[in-house]
Order: sequence, then structure tokens, then C-alpha cells
Amino acid sequence: MPCEISCKDTAVSIADYTRPELIVPRLRESDPAGIIEELSTRLHEQGIIGDILSFYDAAINHEFLSNSALPTGIATPHARSTQVRRLTLVIGRASEPLIWGMQESWPVEYLFLLAVPPTDALDYLSLLSGIAGFGRRTGLLARLHAATDG
Repeated sequence: MPCEISCKDTAVSIADYTRPELIVPRLRESDPAGIIEELSTRLHEQGIIGDILSFYDAAINHEFLSNSALPTGIATPHARSTQVRRLTLVIGRASEPLIWGMQESWPVEYLFLLAVPPTDALDYLSLLSGIAGFGRRTGLLARLHAATDG
């Protein structure tokens, strides 16, 4: 389902790192491990990553070390992989907000899984910053919510 949201008013254009096929408006899974697996599968189906298991393991391990939940209802799990040639973002929406990771974490509804080439630092950090800024813009989140429902 295409996302009709222009994300140009964030620090970086999130739209430059994704495409409609990488947006999952209704995630089937309801826990962090399942959601990361579901989004990793989407990356694999779209030819972004080759080996799902190694990418998934890297994303899960990174998430165990540093919970990526933000107070704005967004989580940004990510993994660096030699399989990834271009920084790519897959976006998913949970059917209902869930606690992401530890019990003390914030409830999360939107997941932004980043596939990061091993040598990409600048674009990766800019994209993370853009996603964090996106989460602080309630109007943009409302438009994303409406786009995924429509």
C-alpha cells in the first residue's frame, strides 16, 4: 500500500530510503522478535538483503544491547550488514501499541527497520535523526496513521 506522505519536511527525506513495497500497514506479528522477523522478510522479498537469518540476528542483537524505542511511539531497530548495498528503510505499523523490549520501555506503534551498509555512517545517522524528528511531528504521525488505515 503506497504511503502518500511527503516526509520532505523532516531533516532528511525518509522517502528517499524506502518505497511503497517496503511499507507494511498492518503487521501480523505482535512482539519485537516477530516484528523484526516480519520486516526482515519484507526486505528479503524486495531483494534488499539476501540472508534473512544473519540480518535478523544482527538486528535482534543490536536491539538487546540498545533498546531503540522512542517516547513518540516509534522504534528504530537496525542492523549493519555486508549484504546491504544501499541504506534502506522498511516501515511497519503494529495493530496496537506494544511495549518494545524491556518492561520500562515506551509503547510503540510504528517500526522503522533500517538495513545499513557496513561503511555507511553519515546517511545512517541523518536518517535516524530524521525519523526521530518525524516522531516529534504529531501532524506527520497522524498522516501516516491515516495513510496506513486507508
